[in-house]
Amino acid sequence: MNTLKNMRIFVRVADGASFAGAARALDMTTPQVSKAISELEAHLRTRLLHRTTRKLALTDAGRRYLARCRDIIALVDVSEAEAGAASAAPSGTLRLHAPASFGQVFVVPALARFLEQYPDVEADLLLSSRVPDLLEENIDVSLRLAASQLPDSGLVSARICRMASVLCASPQYLAEHGTPASLDALAQHTRVRLNAPHYTVERWLFDGPGGPVKLPIPQARLRVNTADSLTAALVSGCGVAPVPLLSALAALRNGSLVRVLPEYELQGTDVYALYASRRYLDAKVKTWIEFLRAFVEQVLAAPDAAAIAQLPQSAGR
Repeated sequence: MNTLKNMRIFVRVADGASFAGAARALDMTTPQVSKAISELEAHLRTRLLHRTTRKLALTDAGRRYLARCRDIIALVDVSEAEAGAASAAPSGTLRLHAPASFGQVFVVPALARFLEQYPDVEADLLLSSRVPDLLEENIDVSLRLAASQLPDSGLVSARICRMASVLCASPQYLAEHGTPASLDALAQHTRVRLNAPHYTVERWLFDGPGGPVKLPIPQARLRVNTADSLTAALVSGCGVAPVPLLSALAALRNGSLVRVLPEYELQGTDVYALYASRRYLDAKVKTWIEFLRAFVEQVLAAPDAAAIAQLPQSAGR
């Protein structure tokens, strides 16, 4: 006996209160439908339906069983849809959001390769520090930065990477003002700092040879709200400050910034991909998240990137 098939037939009979109606909807004969219900009742050793010449009604056991059948059939349908989506080729329009810094450094080049590899996919990319509403704005995947766990939002999250922050300054600034020899000396050099929602603004959390160190953030004459503007300020000679690696990377590579106290790493920032639901997860969404994660890991592990090679091993974890 095909139990799942007979469950579907039973639900159809119960919904229409008719053997003949279920037979027409399922492209079966009425005797076939009747036989399926009889097999199900024999298997369960209980009557599910009261039958008369004029009326069909559920028994108490039938009503309870009907609710369970609906749950089971729904779960099977979702599982089959997910399995089918996983094997399907990505296609359609992929609507993405990312913070500007991470988006420019990682998402744009990753997306260029992704679209080349999957020609049936188109993409709309929104780069903004504003956190969008995925459902209201019809966004498939939103990237979020978080120094700790994400707040409970009802969305599904997938961790992309952990991004270190590193102390930086311009070579010109250090030549003129000297290089700090300890964390305590930072108070004499810090003139700019980052105030961002995902960043702790009361204190800095360093990890160095002696373990974690908490340091009150020194006063700064300039406060900015994006990592890119912080990087630009440091390149211009505004002092010494910790910068998220994703924003400092290009400047470290071209020498307009250098690491200060390289044995210390500041608090890391986790990057998450958020999407609405695991149910019926579209192939292009699943494939994009996996593609981006692999792309970022590859960039962080690049052997020819001198700035990255000098980072603590925790930078890419």
